[in-house]
Amino acid sequence: MGVPNSREYHYYHAPSAPFKIIVKTRNEPLKKECPKWKSEYPMTEGQLRSKRDEFWDTAPAFDGRKEIWDALRAAALAVECNDLELAQAIVDGACITLPHGSLTESYDELGNRYQLPAYTLAPPINLITETSSDCKVSDCTQKQAQASPCREDFQLRVRLSTGKDVRLTASMADSIAELKKQLEEREDIEVTRQRWFFSGKLLTDKTRLQDAKIQKDFVVQVIVNINPSVITN
Repeated sequence: MGVPNSREYHYYHAPSAPFKIIVKTRNEPLKKECPKWKSEYPMTEGQLRSKRDEFWDTAPAFDGRKEIWDALRAAALAVECNDLELAQAIVDGACITLPHGSLTESYDELGNRYQLPAYTLAPPINLITETSSDCKVSDCTQKQAQASPCREDFQLRVRLSTGKDVRLTASMADSIAELKKQLEEREDIEVTRQRWFFSGKLLTDKTRLQDAKIQKDFVVQVIVNINPSVITN
């Protein structure tokens, strides 16, 4: 007769069969305590989720049965949500035996052994909590990183009415107003004294280089007025 609340697996050695040993596993109820562990490096909640997903996606390739791995994943999620009753029901329904009352080690009814790493059951003690401010900074950084590759700077050739050529750092998204300020910083020519022309047309401050189809090999004419009061743009 077997031990109450336990599972027994009897194996024997026959001349025509491989040698097997007797495995006797006691089934303990699932305990509330979760494993405490520390990551080698502080990880965020997102990194922890990625690490877990990677394990569960590859777990069926290990020894054991896929349906048992799926049940263990559901039970682990229930434990993390502090729903011990649901986790126990999942374990019992899948006929999973827990020798130590923990999901870290378990057996199915065929005697296959399953081991779960601590990070699938509980977060590390050095988990980095992602606050809302951190998320905003992260989103801002990500947007900047995404926007940077879109800006392709080139040297815009500007020919002043004084006969001097100046090269400004520009992009197709820059407006004439922005380039006027850059020219003011470079040549000390006030914005109110500048009138920009391309192909004989006056360029307004709101015009962007892409709107006027101005490229890096083109030359923009800039008339520098002595009397800024006569400029209307």
